[in-house]
Amino acid sequence: MKFPRRTLEEPAINLTPLIDVVFLLLIFFMVTTTFTRETRIAVDLPEANAEQAEPIPNQIEVLVSQSGRYSVNDRVLADGDMMTLGRALIDAAAGDRSTPVLLIADAEATHQSVVTAMDAIGQSGFSRLSIATRRAEDGDNDATAPDNDGGEELP
Repeated sequence: MKFPRRTLEEPAINLTPLIDVVFLLLIFFMVTTTFTRETRIAVDLPEANAEQAEPIPNQIEVLVSQSGRYSVNDRVLADGDMMTLGRALIDAAAGDRSTPVLLIADAEATHQSVVTAMDAIGQSGFSRLSIATRRAEDGDNDATAPDNDGGEELP
């Protein structure tokens, strides 16, 4: 009996599944990577000797930049109008005016822009306001918010 002769194939590794897995890993890492926010306003906090307060969950952060621009929860507002700031505060609180508000003003910001922010917070109906500062001895921007039982009461 004559059997057909088998031809020997060269052993080879198929790279297609390996490339597919590498691309899937690349896509996974690209999607899950967090990037820095470029829209944040740089704020140089004023100094104070207060103790660092515990962060309050669900508080609204109002930033006042050196140039007088406003930002609510890292969303820069289009203009410095008090009505725009008030509407942004109410939107950020989803109508809950008992939400605490943290005012973070640059040390070089004008007094008028800080007072305008405080006035907008008060006229919008928010009663819990804290003002962020940094400690005088350390040069970093660790925010401390002096807090009297949930914040200062506004008139």
